[in-house]
Order: sequence, then C-alpha cells, then structure tokens
Amino acid sequence: MARELRIEIDDEQYEQLEREAHERHEDPTVYAGRVLAQELNKARFLEGSALFLATPGVREEFASRFGPQPGTAASAA
Repeated sequence: MARELRIEIDDEQYEQLEREAHERHEDPTVYAGRVLAQELNKARFLEGSALFLATPGVREEFASRFGPQPGTAASAA
C-alpha cells in the first residue's frame, strides 16, 4: 500500500529536480518519488550487507570464495 510522504526542499534543489525530470520526460513528483525510493533501497541494501558481513565467519568465507579485495568495478559507497 502506498503512503504519502511530504518533504520540503529549497528552491535550488527543486529546480534541479524539475530539470532532471524534464530531461527524462517524467513528472517531477513521480521522478522525486522514484529517486527517493532508490536511495532508501540503496541504504537498506548497504545496511543489510554490513549486518551480513558482521556475522561471525561470513566475512572470511566470502573472502575465501571471492577474494579479499573489491573488484575493479566496485565503487566506494
């Protein structure tokens, strides 16, 4: 079920949001909702990943299977 969330942003941020939405041929409200949802999903994923790796033995097992260093495509989060 969808719920309404109200946020306030300054004029400069709103103008940037409108420009980006216009470039993507989207309604600014729909675009803002999608961007917010993506950022929340990213935060949840990163939090879940950190909890997973904090489980005893998981970090070592993961490193033994996939290597201890991030790959070249990895970016700092």
